Amino acid sequence: MGLVMSLLELGVAFVFFLLVAALYYIRNCKRKAQPVVGFFHPFTEDGGGGERVLWCAVKAVQELFPLYSVVIYTGDHATSDSLAARASDKFGIKLKEPVVVARLNQRKWVEAATYPRFTLIGQSLGSVVLAWEALTALTPWLFVDTTGYAFTYPLARLFGCVVVCYTHYPTISSDMLLRVKMRTSTYNNNSRIAKSFWLSTAKVFYYRVVARLYGWAGSCTHLAMVNSSWTRGHIEELWKIPSRTFRVYPPCDTSTLQALPLERRVESGYIISVAQFRPEKAHGLQLEAFRLALESLPSSADFQEVRLKIVGSCRNSEDEERVQMLKDICKLLKIENRVDFCVNVSYRELVKLLGGAVAGLHTMIDEHFGISVVEYMAAGAIPIAHRSAGPMMDIVVEEEGQQTGFLAETVEEYAAAMYEVFTLPQEKRLQMTKAARKRALKFSAANFDERFKETMKLLL
Repeated sequence: MGLVMSLLELGVAFVFFLLVAALYYIRNCKRKAQPVVGFFHPFTEDGGGGERVLWCAVKAVQELFPLYSVVIYTGDHATSDSLAARASDKFGIKLKEPVVVARLNQRKWVEAATYPRFTLIGQSLGSVVLAWEALTALTPWLFVDTTGYAFTYPLARLFGCVVVCYTHYPTISSDMLLRVKMRTSTYNNNSRIAKSFWLSTAKVFYYRVVARLYGWAGSCTHLAMVNSSWTRGHIEELWKIPSRTFRVYPPCDTSTLQALPLERRVESGYIISVAQFRPEKAHGLQLEAFRLALESLPSSADFQEVRLKIVGSCRNSEDEERVQMLKDICKLLKIENRVDFCVNVSYRELVKLLGGAVAGLHTMIDEHFGISVVEYMAAGAIPIAHRSAGPMMDIVVEEEGQQTGFLAETVEEYAAAMYEVFTLPQEKRLQMTKAARKRALKFSAANFDERFKETMKLLL
């Protein structure tokens, strides 16, 4: 407990020092905000939904404020041309004008590897250091955070910026706090802490203090956009600015997937799982549920070709070790001949895999949104998603009274859903996939652009 208190006291003192220093700097140097919109996005080459949001937001801002330059604060070795090419080649987004790159040299302060312990508070305080570097290099009129570094907002306010954020998920939530309090072992609460009353008590206290600081920092934004109902609920609870918090679904490019045929050969088909190889994605649960589903399916020859295809990217050696561990689990479960691992596939290959899938698996608890679930629905693969957060509240919901997929939590529930998918009458299956595809249209890039601009206009 003493260590936690010392760290938090140091953190609060550090933030206070930076804010006082910033105020002194601003008053003495009489800095004025420039006619610039600055996007604080230290990792511009991370890929995925977060980067797509960045470029869609940049394009929307360029159309809303044509007289303002757009600056990207990034720690990557990028140029205006390379970022424009990346936005175009990887996401199909054509920027109106080249962006200005403001290089950040202190990105290590927001990298998780810098903080083996107390990662939450470490990265939060580190983001203040990085924002200091960004704002002293160039002070924008509008400071836009698209990566969730809420502790930068008070500093940006002191520099005279209007602050806007797009938050994908809260840094800390009541769900995280409850799991520690209930001493539940998960990917972010290891078993050693979960088994100890005193360590769990200390971690609950630590989380509560971080939540208070996070709530204060987040409330400093002028406008908050969030990606789902689940995220909005937690942000409103923590930041307490409901009148300035708006749900704007992220842009999901499903145009190619929407063109795929809905008819599938079910009996010899396969289930697909699309997710990065990270602990929180719960691939082990998928394997156990698939084994159970195979046992319950009819033993006729029609179902002997049913397979599970696990698709994901390996970022480093740790991910490769996880893939090998999953292969070892397949051997233990005696399903190694029915599971395929498709690692680092191209987008073209992914589209082909989605186009042949009967169902799509999603097993992450409290996924803030769930783009892969939307992709399943657009492609015609019936989603079987975790009964929590974004998939439950926003995505796998009825469309005009028609079921769009299945929700599950336990191994048994997932297995039962897989069995039902494979044994559904063809007519009912087509009704479900049509409804799911229609639901997926609500998360299009065009809808994001419209809602993002509507929200930004509140600043005018």
